[in-house]
Amino acid sequence: MSVSLYYCASRAVALTPAETTAVERIVAGRMSSFPYEDEEGLYLYDNDDNDDNDDNDDNEPDEIVDGSTKLPPDVARVLPVVGHVLGSVTELRRALPGAEWRVHLDDLDVPWDEEQGYMLPGTDDVDLMAAHGDL
Repeated sequence: MSVSLYYCASRAVALTPAETTAVERIVAGRMSSFPYEDEEGLYLYDNDDNDDNDDNDDNEPDEIVDGSTKLPPDVARVLPVVGHVLGSVTELRRALPGAEWRVHLDDLDVPWDEEQGYMLPGTDDVDLMAAHGDL
């Protein structure tokens, strides 16, 4: 049985070119610092297919960024992966003002903290992560 982390940002206004560049920069930077080559990291879905669908007349916000990360089966790698991906999503949220975000680990919502961003207990504890992972 696998567990995944899901993230989605919605708003009525599409990404600006500057925001698109910021998202690409964040994704590239965070992927280059991901701790494991053989695990899934931050993964954003390709939303280009939805760009031509402007049939949204009910004023519902549109997804501007969404994705998911399948967590590793190796328990020792879960905390470093969750911590890294939540750090990535925190950076994305701060780069996209006015968006409504939903971040959840399967059915468990991940809370937002203005100061620290997204995190689950233990994901910011370097000693705990080192004791349970390769870092």
